[in-house]
Amino acid sequence: QVQFVESGGGLVQPGGSLRLSCAASGFAFRRYAMQWYRQAPGKERELVANIANDGTSSNYADSVKGRFTISRDNAKNTVYLQMNSLKPEDTAVYYCNARSDWRWGKGTLVTVSS
Repeated sequence: QVQFVESGGGLVQPGGSLRLSCAASGFAFRRYAMQWYRQAPGKERELVANIANDGTSSNYADSVKGRFTISRDNAKNTVYLQMNSLKPEDTAVYYCNARSDWRWGKGTLVTVSS
């Protein structure tokens, strides 16, 4: 079945960087666009970034544009999120998915704090 395993989160100081990874399985990864989402405490899950199935195009939420970069490796069925210049408001559990109506992974917690 469809499965997503997110990793790479942790505690980082404001201005720092993290690289998240998401290993996907159970579907034809290379045929799907992929997204990163995040859910902050007490808030709804929101879309952060999207990348086309072949990696040639991507788009971002305004709140992360210029700081985050999404990428993928279709040979490894993995999508990445490079996060730079992190802010406290980036604190959230981060998830990846190909469709928002598919099952979700456990996510990876990113905490930005001094």
